[in-house]
Amino acid sequence: MSAQSSSPSSPSSPSAADVAAIIDHTLLKPEATSADVAALVQEAKDLGTYAVCVSPSQLPLKDTGDVHVATVVGFPSGAVKPQIKAAEAKQAVADGADEVDMVINIALAKEHKFDALTEEIAMVREAIPGKILKVIIESAALTDEEIVGACESAEKAGADFVKTSTGFHPAGGASEHAVSLMSKTVGDRLGVKASGGIRTAEAAVAMMKAGASRLGLSSSKKIVEGLE
Repeated sequence: MSAQSSSPSSPSSPSAADVAAIIDHTLLKPEATSADVAALVQEAKDLGTYAVCVSPSQLPLKDTGDVHVATVVGFPSGAVKPQIKAAEAKQAVADGADEVDMVINIALAKEHKFDALTEEIAMVREAIPGKILKVIIESAALTDEEIVGACESAEKAGADFVKTSTGFHPAGGASEHAVSLMSKTVGDRLGVKASGGIRTAEAAVAMMKAGASRLGLSSSKKIVEGLE
């Protein structure tokens, strides 16, 4: 599957259906219950979102229909050993995940240890052959140079997407600037997922115009309905 396969047909003026088609409808609150997740899945099916994204402890999911299943590893800090991230990813796929969003070791990017960062991402990549790997770089915590370096590491390691944010870092979430820079760095070779703090239809469209080919949203219903 191409990283760009879920891109809308007309990102300059996307319809509600265009936007829904690239949303990972997300619920990663640690207190989320199985009932909350079941409601998330039903809402995703009703809205026509591309995927749901949930914590790995909630897998496997039931009755997802055509909605893909994404989960997170090394979440939210990224500050665990790459072997643990790889094991988490392998288990998540065994539990039914189609896509894995991994958090990088942010310190490696801050210290410009990009070879080590590439090795970390590659370890997770090798653990989930044939599945989609998205690499969360926590862009708000990085300089432009570090964003570019992290994106280059993700591409070298064989990732399918680079992703802005966990939504849990105090530095903030997605920005149009970061999405644009990430998009320019990876071109059409990788997808770009904008996630973190996108709460309005206007913000979602702005991220798409900046180069996002996937959106991580918890306010999906409000955003899609705002475009109808």
